[in-house]
Amino acid sequence: MKKINLIIILALTIFACKNETKQNVDLEENRAKSYDQNDGFITIKGDFVYFADAAVLQTPKEIYGVVIDENMHVLNKQAKAFKSDPTDMVPVTVRVRKFKKEKNEEGWPYRVEIKEILKVEAPDPNKEDVIKLAN
Repeated sequence: MKKINLIIILALTIFACKNETKQNVDLEENRAKSYDQNDGFITIKGDFVYFADAAVLQTPKEIYGVVIDENMHVLNKQAKAFKSDPTDMVPVTVRVRKFKKEKNEEGWPYRVEIKEILKVEAPDPNKEDVIKLAN
């Protein structure tokens, strides 16, 4: 009889416990969702620079002119934290609208309009592809 009472109490105790899991915000998961959205925007990872009223996004295969608007200025403000010189390029991941430039406009064949900023990273200090001239 004692064994049955012990089993019943143990079973009630186990089933009465709540298993509430805390929901942590996972930035990588949110970024992955952003990659999969079907809204006409594309995700680009590259190096960003804004200097002297010209904004450029350079990927390993292509260079894009960036539309200068509010989102570009927000990205530039976030990138400034990682720059030591105004002409330093900062690695970013952004969602953009890509379109061809107008025929009478100078610059690269494609332009991008930043729609969402996913990640701004610090440049790799060991990267040796920059040539700096000094007097």
